[in-house]
Amino acid sequence: MADEKVTVIDGQVEIEGKLKGKDVVIHGRFKGEIAVAGRLVIAEGAKVEASVSADALEIAGQLEGDVKARALTLSEKARMHGTVDARVLVVREGAWLSGSVASGERESAPKPAPEKPVAQYASLPERADKGV
Repeated sequence: MADEKVTVIDGQVEIEGKLKGKDVVIHGRFKGEIAVAGRLVIAEGAKVEASVSADALEIAGQLEGDVKARALTLSEKARMHGTVDARVLVVREGAWLSGSVASGERESAPKPAPEKPVAQYASLPERADKGV
């Protein structure tokens, strides 16, 4: 994120609508929908009410809404209420999370059991010492 341009929503700004972009840092207030292809940071003091889709989401402020992310980190002062769907979820001590959570690798559809090989019997020659 350091080498590329980042969209910053200042702490004095209040926005309502749809936000799409690559990397975004929110210091102010936002209400609506957010779709970020890169990293979204909700900074300490920020208040967001939105459905959020992001590759990586870091929350230090407040978020109310549904989250779909590859990785979600809730820092010590984070407050989140809503639905979480994240492959990786990190909740630091002191963070508050309320809502339903789906995290980890998804199990793909059950694979059918491999077919058992059919045993083929061959007749063995009779032993000569059979009566002993």
